Amino acid sequence: MKRSTALLFPVLAASILLGCGNSEAPKQASKEASAEPAKEAAPSAGYLDKIKARDKLVVGVFSDKPPFGFVDEHGTYVGFDTDIAKRLAKDLLGDESKVEFVVVEPASRIPFLQSDKVDLILANMTVTPERAEAVEFTNPNLRVAVQAIVADGSSVKKLDDLADKTTIVTTGTTADIWLTKNHPDWKLLKFEKNSESLQALANGRGDAYAQDNLVLFSWAKQNPGYRVLADKLGSEAPIAPAVKKGNIELRDWVNVELSKLGEEQFLLKLYDQYVRAQLADGTDPKSVIVEGGKWEG
Repeated sequence: MKRSTALLFPVLAASILLGCGNSEAPKQASKEASAEPAKEAAPSAGYLDKIKARDKLVVGVFSDKPPFGFVDEHGTYVGFDTDIAKRLAKDLLGDESKVEFVVVEPASRIPFLQSDKVDLILANMTVTPERAEAVEFTNPNLRVAVQAIVADGSSVKKLDDLADKTTIVTTGTTADIWLTKNHPDWKLLKFEKNSESLQALANGRGDAYAQDNLVLFSWAKQNPGYRVLADKLGSEAPIAPAVKKGNIELRDWVNVELSKLGEEQFLLKLYDQYVRAQLADGTDPKSVIVEGGKWEG
């Protein structure tokens, strides 16, 4: 099904975004940064003092992945992940505006931690054994499965039907990694940005797009004419914030924060603000959020 290039990834309704405070303007991450070599692991002691001395928490976020990290109609970076970052800045530095957002792409999340461009990644990163070797994951805040979306008129009914098709993926995502490992003979069309991948799907450049199912459910609801395949690419997995390998102090502090936020159901409030309207009616919030960092697989 060919779709117009005008079919862009939607911005959430302005009414949902009222009350979201502005933060310091984010810096756009350069593509070259992802190629930089990793530096030595961050020392675990004194890192919180370093952030306090700087008087700013630097967080890597997405700019094109509603409802988690995106730009609203005012040019402000908002979403489920960015609001968590603001709350962390408030609890650590006394002011939610003391956060600097650095835009990352899926493939640059780990390199940006390794090269000290950010203190923390809050960019919808699924926990995998391979990534856990490169970064320190905190306790999880979300759960996700990877699926694929196709046009309603597509002949594709199940995942195996994509064997002789073109599947769009965003470089560095769990979908990209899983398909490359488990179906190396499949044709993958890769883009750096989630928005570019979805635009390619809308333009008919591929037969399917594989991504986190929360993103696909949201996009399908906003763009009638698409359906999400029932098959999952691998099993359900946790999503968690991440810090540089060896930065135990910051990791443990975030874990304590997630536990405290769980006591006030903070993630449920963000779910109601950003996520609930994007999913099917009756979706159980516990199937999406992990309150208090307590994962139950």
